[in-house]
Amino acid sequence: MTTMTEAEASVREFKMPDVGEGLTEAEILKWYVQPGDTVTDGQVVCEVETAKAAVELPIPYDGVVHELRFPEGTTVAVGTSIIAVAVAGSSAEAPPEPKPEPVEEAKPAARTPVLVGYGVSTSATKRRPRKGAEIPAQEASAAVPAELNGHAGTAVVERRPLAKPPVRKLAKDLGVDLATVTPSGPDGIITREDVHAAVAPAQVPQPAPVQAGSEPVAPSALSVPSATYDTTRETRIPVKGVRKATAAAMVGSAFTAPHVTEFVTVDVTRTMKLVEELKQDKEMQGRRVNPLLLIAKALLVAIKRNPDINASWDEAAQEIVLKHYVNLGIAAATPRGLLVPNIKDAHAKTLPQLAESLGELVSTARDGKTSPAAMQGGTVTITNVGVFGIDTGTPILNPGESAILAIGTIRLQPWVHKGKVKPRQVTTLALSFDHRLVDGELGSKVLADVAAILEQPKRLITWG
Repeated sequence: MTTMTEAEASVREFKMPDVGEGLTEAEILKWYVQPGDTVTDGQVVCEVETAKAAVELPIPYDGVVHELRFPEGTTVAVGTSIIAVAVAGSSAEAPPEPKPEPVEEAKPAARTPVLVGYGVSTSATKRRPRKGAEIPAQEASAAVPAELNGHAGTAVVERRPLAKPPVRKLAKDLGVDLATVTPSGPDGIITREDVHAAVAPAQVPQPAPVQAGSEPVAPSALSVPSATYDTTRETRIPVKGVRKATAAAMVGSAFTAPHVTEFVTVDVTRTMKLVEELKQDKEMQGRRVNPLLLIAKALLVAIKRNPDINASWDEAAQEIVLKHYVNLGIAAATPRGLLVPNIKDAHAKTLPQLAESLGELVSTARDGKTSPAAMQGGTVTITNVGVFGIDTGTPILNPGESAILAIGTIRLQPWVHKGKVKPRQVTTLALSFDHRLVDGELGSKVLADVAAILEQPKRLITWG
């Protein structure tokens, strides 16, 4: 292989893309290439984990890896270069990025990050500092030359409070105006702890006032003892990626939507017999056939009979949004945390199609390959806690949804059947719903319909 000289090659920078709508950062999980390796257009060079899923990133051009900008385990902001590749020929050379002309005797402009899809910032651009770098708090109100905003003289930039999308969502759910929150994060970013502190200042310890010229104290430093801990008796695990996003979503859901949970215990003996019969059916060969499949179908039939439960709450417009489609979420426990991918347009699928989609969804989730798109747009969710030997639970709603059905373990129990006590296959179902959208009558009807179908699965034909 012929080695390219510096004159024959130019270095291209591949920046961290926004792999999901509004995401601001991702952690580099694994590099598949090293400096000196040859790469081709479309080749996967690394795997990253966002707040929603693990995603493989392909390189968009041919060349030789010049440098890996960050090691594995580093969280990198969207738009930051993560790998440099030497590409051959001047034709492949990207136009050089214009360097801003230095402004004499002017303070740095307020740093305003620009997210993919959100337009271009009107303030002066500035590279995101590496971790550990500090930006003086005075920059937030620094004066900038008038050429930057089209006015004569000098103008003061009013900047929007800096916060990541999950934090903005939490603030909106808790009714907190971010403009009134004092930021404690790096670069003046408002953290989740800052929002909670604004809601309950009496319960959350506030940091001591920061004097000019001193470094701000991170929120975590307030809650973690300064003394070292015994690593043989404790293990500390950083909360990030999918786990961090899930935790934020559950807190937001639990404290925003008024949850109500109802329970019903069901004789599913006939359903279990039908599962065994379907496993022998030629049309179902090679597809995932289990009790979850029939419970999912029963829930879809119940939603068809009670469509008002398939809705969401629009807080801004103060409206109930009825959905004429069902994107059925299936909660899946994975090594990266709890994921809830959904089957798009599940209401329109036949039983074999639903079985195939369910199999693909579960396999993809277990392999850690669930895409961010697969977890967006869900309307109703099923969580199967029975696989862990649990009778049932009180599930928390997936944000933006109106109902979630929990399935308990199926056990052989004594049951009164046709006037006699007999051993029967029994389970307990729990339906949690948003009481702003769903009243007790509607929730009860849906849960009763699911139970009736599982007791007499032939109703799948007559009702579906």
